[in-house]
Amino acid sequence: MYLPTVFALAVVATIGYMVGRRQQVTGEVHADRARRELKRAKAVASQLEEIAERIRSNVASHQPSIAKFKDRVNAISSNDQEDAWRDLFLESENILKPILELAGQISHAYDELRQQSSHLMTFTETRTDALTGISNRKALDETLAASFAQLARHDQPFSLGIFDIDHFKKINDLQGHVYGDQVLQSVARLLDEQSRETDLVARYGGEEFVVVMPHTNLDTATVFAEKMREAIDTASIVSLSGGVASATTQDTPQTLLARADAALYAAKAAGRNRVHCNTGLAIKPYEAEMHEAHAAATQEVSDR
Repeated sequence: MYLPTVFALAVVATIGYMVGRRQQVTGEVHADRARRELKRAKAVASQLEEIAERIRSNVASHQPSIAKFKDRVNAISSNDQEDAWRDLFLESENILKPILELAGQISHAYDELRQQSSHLMTFTETRTDALTGISNRKALDETLAASFAQLARHDQPFSLGIFDIDHFKKINDLQGHVYGDQVLQSVARLLDEQSRETDLVARYGGEEFVVVMPHTNLDTATVFAEKMREAIDTASIVSLSGGVASATTQDTPQTLLARADAALYAAKAAGRNRVHCNTGLAIKPYEAEMHEAHAAATQEVSDR
């Protein structure tokens, strides 16, 4: 009777420890997530403040042009002279050009406000992946739509990378889905930590993740993707393959994702645990000789 009792108590104690440990880990995950979301929210708030200040400054700088146009119209209205109207017509381009520039600047600021609002909405539960805590497919779709609008209207570049955990099915088969879920959570956290506040990290499906990188060309995005791959390779027992593509005005979200996915497939075929990029004309691997892009990105990477 003694041994079964001791064994039962040991089992209860082990279960209690595991439950307590799981709650502790869950608490740590939530704390890390809260810190990252607070940091990102602060970055969005700073962007909104910068946009508002830029609008105020632009309006103030163009106020003299608006006042001049108003005075000229009032002067013409008071004397109704045909020559004065003709002179105003000839001068209209010089008078109205700053006002039209202001309208364009306000339109650009409005688009930026919509984009930042979209970033804020990624914090809601409907835009968060339940398992990993990062953005989900819905948030990704909305971010891509906003990014393409910025590209079309203001020629604002952006790139994205698709990352896939190597041999993930084997991990699930050999070590179970609970362990597989822990791997997904770990990779999501590391990708989120390595990304910039302005980037969007989303779970694309299964073991695939997408990172949207605004204001980033293909070479710089490839360097960032390589840094993320290295971080996973160093800190985790799994490895990632990655594919990178930069958006063009001829792209749609579907074609951009397809080009990045083709680069990912090439990275897998080349041996996994590596990054390839799709230029639109060719797919090529990340090479150590990308020194110029690496130098341009080094400071930004170190500031993450």
